[in-house]
Amino acid sequence: MKILDKKQIGEIIRFGIVGVLATIIQYLVYVILYNFIGTNIAFTLGYIVSLIFNFILSNYFTFKTNPNKEKGVKFLLAHGFNYGLQMVLLNLFNMVGVHKAISPFLVYCISIPVNFLLVRKALGTKE
Repeated sequence: MKILDKKQIGEIIRFGIVGVLATIIQYLVYVILYNFIGTNIAFTLGYIVSLIFNFILSNYFTFKTNPNKEKGVKFLLAHGFNYGLQMVLLNLFNMVGVHKAISPFLVYCISIPVNFLLVRKALGTKE
């Protein structure tokens, strides 16, 4: 079993900080808007706002890399997959009767670990 080194532990902690902040941003946009424009559009707008915040902080703070076009494209691809996963889960939870204000939390529990691995790979950090 491989033990995590200090760098990896630091990345996980920083990812958590950025992720919590980005998730709060996404959730606040969603909660403010879902009664006015519908859940999918509100969730998408929240995702876009948090995505911009997340890209900047993921590069400079979480993984300590410099953003460039290639990393931006890979980051968008990773988040494109994550967005699709979140939308499927959000609609599934809403369809089975989970309250619209609660369902994003269930979505985040599943999508955040997946997103960490995808973003870490997209930004070119080493194992």
